[in-house]
Amino acid sequence: MKFSFTEDQEALRESARVFLADQSSSERVRAAMESERGYDHDVWTRVAQEMGWTAITVPEDHGGLGLGYVELVALLEEMGAHVLCSPFFESICLGANAIMVGADDRQKSEHLPGIASGDTIATLAFTEKNGRWDASGVSATARRDGSDYVLEGVKDFVPAGNAADLLVVAARRPGSSGTDGIGLFAVPSNSAGVERTALPTMDQTRRQATVALNGVRVPASSLLGGNEEAWPAVEKTLQRAAVARAAEQAGGADRCLDMTVQYAKERVQFGRQIGSFQAVKHKCADMLLRVESARSAAYYAGWAASVDDAELPVLASLAKSYCSDAYFHCAADSIQIHGGVGFTWEYDVHIHFKRAKSTETLLGSPAYHRELIANGIGLGRGND
Repeated sequence: MKFSFTEDQEALRESARVFLADQSSSERVRAAMESERGYDHDVWTRVAQEMGWTAITVPEDHGGLGLGYVELVALLEEMGAHVLCSPFFESICLGANAIMVGADDRQKSEHLPGIASGDTIATLAFTEKNGRWDASGVSATARRDGSDYVLEGVKDFVPAGNAADLLVVAARRPGSSGTDGIGLFAVPSNSAGVERTALPTMDQTRRQATVALNGVRVPASSLLGGNEEAWPAVEKTLQRAAVARAAEQAGGADRCLDMTVQYAKERVQFGRQIGSFQAVKHKCADMLLRVESARSAAYYAGWAASVDDAELPVLASLAKSYCSDAYFHCAADSIQIHGGVGFTWEYDVHIHFKRAKSTETLLGSPAYHRELIANGIGLGRGND
């Protein structure tokens, strides 16, 4: 398969590269990391209103640009390279995705325009204390009470949980198990009974929160698609999010390679540039191989998501597993080549290392996705 971006897609990549070089520079990333929100509100406003990125995949009928996943992958690759501190991934790749996949037209008209304009920040509240990303990890309940639902449970590690205006909550019918009885509920974060607590995170560029649902009463119209058997929609949302995460990781891995090569050209040891040493050359060559392979995996999965190809489940897991490993290994090798200074505050390598580690587990570890691939092609334990 020969893959290449169109002229318009290349223009999107270039405009993103220029914008992020200024608005997501090392200095700005560090300032955002230390801020109360965890992101620069002015930059977020420009991302939404000036660049229009929050509208990229939202259908035109609901206030968006109606572009596809290929454009989103191209954009996220640049965001990953520049370690953008913003709730973009959470709002567009998690919250908006869940609504576009699972909601009916009325619910889309209600929620998507605000997300597309950047006025509403959405996220997906899925994981719990068990940290699982499969259906068995959902234990929060949604009990029918007249014309309402009452939500009970605790969601952990919710991306941008403190910043979100809208929570798309995965909860199950009491007494159900496995993939049965799971629904998605659109819950305003200021609803009575919603309690949010910020969590300390290793990756300071991405905030997470615990969201307690203490008898949260929502109308039946909050159930996306009116569907209490929505696991297929949840699964598809997670697959599309995994593709988006892989694109970010490919961009981050590429930036680690760039920083490493530049440092290897500048650092002199024993009277020679360290880039002239064979061991350093080998590490850089290995990093390049990982970067190019990660990019190919992310692009192919992005194409599959854009056309809703039947192989998306396997390709999404392939991209997420490989890109997670590639990003982490590139960040770790970059620190090795930088030496002791690589993990000091003055250098950006440690920021990528921490993000690589955190993104490795978000949406499922590489081992989890390799097991999904094995099951998908008939090699898993469940197929014995």
